Amino acid sequence: MTNPESPFHESVPFSSPIRDLGLSIAGSSLEPVLAEFLDELRAVGITRVVPRFYLSTEWGVPDGTIAIAIPFYLARPELTQLQLEKQGYVEGHGRSDLLRYLRHEMGHVINYAYRLHEAGEWSDRFGEIDDPYPDEYRPEPFSRRYVRHLPGWYAQKHPDEDWAETFAVWMTPGLDWRKEYADWPVALEKLQYCDFTMAWLADRDPVVTDDELDEDVGEIGHSVDDHYQKLDQNEAEPLPDLDSVLRSIFEDLGRPEHSPEDSPRGPASNLFRKIERELIADVFRWTGAFPERIRPLLRHLAHRSDELQQVYPIDRETTAVVAVTTLVTALAINQVRHGSYLA
Repeated sequence: MTNPESPFHESVPFSSPIRDLGLSIAGSSLEPVLAEFLDELRAVGITRVVPRFYLSTEWGVPDGTIAIAIPFYLARPELTQLQLEKQGYVEGHGRSDLLRYLRHEMGHVINYAYRLHEAGEWSDRFGEIDDPYPDEYRPEPFSRRYVRHLPGWYAQKHPDEDWAETFAVWMTPGLDWRKEYADWPVALEKLQYCDFTMAWLADRDPVVTDDELDEDVGEIGHSVDDHYQKLDQNEAEPLPDLDSVLRSIFEDLGRPEHSPEDSPRGPASNLFRKIERELIADVFRWTGAFPERIRPLLRHLAHRSDELQQVYPIDRETTAVVAVTTLVTALAINQVRHGSYLA
């Protein structure tokens, strides 16, 4: 279950404090995308609120501010690659995904800037802003009460996220949300409320203009290595014994009636590693199982496959991928619904 050594350890001193890496939005690949995003805001009539962008450890908007935190690993390609290697998933990877996350975070900015959450009309539609904010939640896939924007049915996590996701859909260029959600009456009503609210706010100054930063990259004293070691510790949890399941999948695939005995075989662990990134992203998108849960599971299954010396016929790789994907999806659904992989 060891991770491949990053090829970038020589170019970035991962043992140095993050604040000493000289990370900046200026001059990075983030800069033109942020300029494009500001153009998007002006195109939908948002001119009175200009968010402050900064680098931090994760996406977010500090409560009661108009500052948007962007993960520091997006500021350099080698750090983005390391994030992929360590976590198997990047939030905001590439222009379109980056814009998707920015639209969501801008929803929080607008909420806090105008204190929308204090209005009864807002609470009637989205819920109370003071509701407990869960680390984990149990979404109902394809619930027509919520819009779909970020993966994992994120609007269902909390009223603040429901609003932010609704706002993000509303401002997405080229999306006809009226048509898209015509058969989703509750979600559509939220979008109509957002549309009305944003028209009303167009010529009004924000109530809140605080842009104080929380954990700015220039203040982070721990190293990149420390950052990922801490994440690994937070993710540690008992993993299920699935040896018999792995044998069932791969030994069935190798039976003579399915594939000739002289067909080339490949290590099953290589299959898990080959599809890891895509599988993590898609399982998260459609089940709500967080990448930090799925990544250790996949690497555990790869490790056990090696220990059990499981192989699969190369000419049946597509069938093997379907079997593995179905297994991991079923386990992910159990984890989301019941809090454990084996219910």
